[in-house]
Amino acid sequence: MHVCVCYFQDLFRSAAEAGPHDILKLYNPKGNIINISPRLEPNSPNSCYKLEVVAADCNSEPLGVELAVALGFDLSSMEKRLQGLEKKILIEAGETPAVVYEMKRQVESFREKLESVEHLSWLGLFKELSEGTQKPSPFYHKRTLRKTREECEHVREKFLQMSSLEVSEEVRQYLKTPTFDNWQWEDAEIMVLLQVMYTDLDFIATFNIEPEVLHQFLYEVYKRYNNIPFHNFKHCFCVTQMMYGLIWLTDLKSKIDSIDLLTMLTSAVCHDLDHTGYNNAYQINARTELALRYNDISPLENHHCAVAFEILEKNENNIFRNLTTEQYKRIREGIIKCILATDMTRHNEILNKFKSILLVFDFSNKDHRDVLMMIMIKVSDISNEARPMDVAEPWLDSYNLEFLLSTGLPQSDKEKLEGLPVTPFMDRDKVTKPSSQTGFIGFVLLPLFIELANLFPCLEQHIIDPVRKALDYYTEMEKALEREKLIRAQSDKAAAAKNTTPQNLQNPQKTANSQSEAGNALKPPTL
Repeated sequence: MHVCVCYFQDLFRSAAEAGPHDILKLYNPKGNIINISPRLEPNSPNSCYKLEVVAADCNSEPLGVELAVALGFDLSSMEKRLQGLEKKILIEAGETPAVVYEMKRQVESFREKLESVEHLSWLGLFKELSEGTQKPSPFYHKRTLRKTREECEHVREKFLQMSSLEVSEEVRQYLKTPTFDNWQWEDAEIMVLLQVMYTDLDFIATFNIEPEVLHQFLYEVYKRYNNIPFHNFKHCFCVTQMMYGLIWLTDLKSKIDSIDLLTMLTSAVCHDLDHTGYNNAYQINARTELALRYNDISPLENHHCAVAFEILEKNENNIFRNLTTEQYKRIREGIIKCILATDMTRHNEILNKFKSILLVFDFSNKDHRDVLMMIMIKVSDISNEARPMDVAEPWLDSYNLEFLLSTGLPQSDKEKLEGLPVTPFMDRDKVTKPSSQTGFIGFVLLPLFIELANLFPCLEQHIIDPVRKALDYYTEMEKALEREKLIRAQSDKAAAAKNTTPQNLQNPQKTANSQSEAGNALKPPTL
């Protein structure tokens, strides 16, 4: 088989460092990722490829420096620090506390889950891309993008079995708070909790929603959220639960009517239906079917809306089927406005509109209510940092997993592969976990949350204080990362100076000859 290889030392060094199960990434001279295949064009001294180890076998060498930087910390050094702390605790306390054993158990459990996945096949970088008209699905993980029939039926059966169970008052009250921990609940249980929200806001009685229709609607919604790390059914629930909590915390039931409340809750339920893991920037730049269909105007959000009303179009799913024509028209208009408001390119437009009416806000004014509804779903959609850190941080990791280390080709890698502009905050070669969060919290979250708290001062302690704490947390993490980089750079500099020996300086010709011989040894045979 004809194989084109680069005769530059750094490329050979990268290949030599890789193990038999590692995944490599090859760049062309323009910096785009290309497939490693027998059809590669030969290199030349002026046009050379760059080879990089993307991921190493989790059972062999520790994670590479590049991945450690992307994660925001060096795992190997952190592991050594933890071992040192564990010994210190043992010496001082005389025995290892039970909480340490529990934490180690959780880490081991998580490690097992990671290692049980087919070895990094979800990166998809070793796949041969088709050149035909049928583009392959970008999701290569053994779990399909769309939910399987068996998966759906299993969850449906469990949901129907639990749907008539009485949810405790303790859970009902917990459900109304921003501190609610979604990670404790399975999909079928989540559907029961969504049913509780519709019941406790009196929608069932007020709008004559039959229980079996609500069950079918929630099930169809569950089916249409995909198996991706972030924009999945659990995210749908988190956004809806935050919306539900805000409605109770602000006593919105006494300020606006039930139709608007029903619109807000249902918009949250449907706001990311059939999201496939690639954002609007990618859709537009890649000229996808969605971008062409919606003329580059909020393609994803328009699609989420369309899927929602496709579900509601079937009578057996239509929770609005007993409403009057006027009521349905008003709800449809409101849901469209709310879901389209979740397009972050409209963030400043909507926030500025809200700020302009804040001093004279009138709950009886329809235009004012419409803007408030859009602000409420925006806050709910990006509210993870308002939750406790142990609930919020896994969501950030899920977000990074979807866009930086996706279940298929990560978006930034796919953009590079296709020669598209790379979305800046999704380029895993440049973005770190703390740097992405400090900017997002400081420039997007806090300004939005503060304005909503100006209308509802009671929200200060519930959503502003936790977000400020999160900003402090990621600011400290970013500083620590910068210190580690500086120490590493100084260490590398010292090592380089140490390697410049007097013998080499005394006999430069011998050194040059040795380097030349090494270069000839590495040079491949002429093909």
